[in-house]
Amino acid sequence: QVQLVESGGGLVQAGGSLRLSCAASGLTFSRYAWGWFRQTLGKEREFVAAFSWSGLSTYYHDSVKGRFTISRDNAENTVYLQMNSLNAEDTGIYYCGARRGVPYVDSADYMYWGQGTQVTVSS
Repeated sequence: QVQLVESGGGLVQAGGSLRLSCAASGLTFSRYAWGWFRQTLGKEREFVAAFSWSGLSTYYHDSVKGRFTISRDNAENTVYLQMNSLNAEDTGIYYCGARRGVPYVDSADYMYWGQGTQVTVSS
């Protein structure tokens, strides 16, 4: 019954912006910590951004620090990823994940995943 539905991906020119959304249902939103991962062909799903378990802090992969912002709207049970200054290396399938623990970098620590949304950055 748990469902995470991602949206907002698409094709964007280098330097542009996208805002990804992850709408959660079938779970108690506040009982989970949230993160974003991305994956390209032949590679493992890699950490992009996440909230701490408390929700008071945010963490980012160094490659996106200063460009991406993770946020959430508890009333709407939705997690967002604002992506600015996109470049070709940001291309990939972006996944929203939910976990119930302190560790946030390893994808194996996440219990639920969305279907993914494709982000393609062109020059």
